[in-house]
Amino acid sequence: MTELWVQRTGVRRYTGRSSRGAEVLVGSEDVEGVFTPGELMKIALAACSGLSSVQPLRRRLGDDYQATIRVSGPADRDQERYPLLAESLEIDLSGMAEDELKRLFTVVERAIDQVCTVGRTLKSGTKVTFEVKDIGR
Repeated sequence: MTELWVQRTGVRRYTGRSSRGAEVLVGSEDVEGVFTPGELMKIALAACSGLSSVQPLRRRLGDDYQATIRVSGPADRDQERYPLLAESLEIDLSGMAEDELKRLFTVVERAIDQVCTVGRTLKSGTKVTFEVKDIGR
């Protein structure tokens, strides 16, 4: 299993790391060159939807299709949560007939609903735990 952690690198700045060698810069909105935790959650959702929709899109469009998935949704600062995250798949489907489009939309949505772990987790309201470990003793 991949290990994940963040290390504090400055005031309101962290570097997220994985045991596979990946890094991402994390911080607050007022820090340049970083993602906020909320932005990373949105990117994770969009990436998960993209990866989950690869098979049905490749079958109909080939290996070289271009796609962008945008995700948006403002934070509710009173409750400190995102009440709605809206995703939009931008893709050229101009060569498809209307009935083919309807079928493709159904298959893509079903694939995302079935295998996008991030989306399924957000929709389920997963329990989160937290503990503090004193490493100085």
